[in-house]
Amino acid sequence: MFVDLTPYHGLTTPHVADACMRLGIAVRSAPAGLRPLSPDTHLVGRVRPARHAGSVDVFLEAFENAAPGDVLVVDNGGRLDEACVGDLITLEAAGAGLAGILIWGLHRDTSELRTIGLPILSLGALPPGPAAVEPQRNDALHSAQVGEHTVTTDNFVLADDDGALFLPLSHADELAELATAIRDTERRQAALMHTGTTLREQMHFSDYLDRRRAEGIGFREHLRAIGGAIEE
Repeated sequence: MFVDLTPYHGLTTPHVADACMRLGIAVRSAPAGLRPLSPDTHLVGRVRPARHAGSVDVFLEAFENAAPGDVLVVDNGGRLDEACVGDLITLEAAGAGLAGILIWGLHRDTSELRTIGLPILSLGALPPGPAAVEPQRNDALHSAQVGEHTVTTDNFVLADDDGALFLPLSHADELAELATAIRDTERRQAALMHTGTTLREQMHFSDYLDRRRAEGIGFREHLRAIGGAIEE
């Protein structure tokens, strides 16, 4: 199933997280400790899962089945005692046309990875690689665990300097449409603030306080009524 993810190149993870909340779609984000290797990272693509068991052959096999624009999602169990992705695998991923790599674990060869320039998120860096190899799981190329979330090729990744979201491809179009509307609203609000119109003025905040006292209305209900976007 082809899904056009192009709109997400102009969206941030906060825009899309807010859209998920409004649509009642679970917000599945990577743990806060998983961070981009370089600033100004922006990454979007279909999940290409790989469960690491001490050997890079699982990554090479994942590349055999990958499509250009996929994101390699590496499950190394969140381990902090070994690095599982380095410069050669990153070069191979770039050559295979992948959009980036997200690692539930550690990387190494940091200087070389920055030179390669492929977007990478991980839990950090460590010099030593794996000391042992275990048997590859039967589902090693079908799913990956990142924190509490299991991801598959039915998901896509959106990641930036705020972290990473795992999103359902089946809802990609409606999420992008709403997230774009949220983004545009917030940009208009910011532009007005730069010209001297406070956020309280834009939000008719004094009217809200009056309605809260008289009717018990909540702030989100007020925002929906006026088309605000800051809270959701």
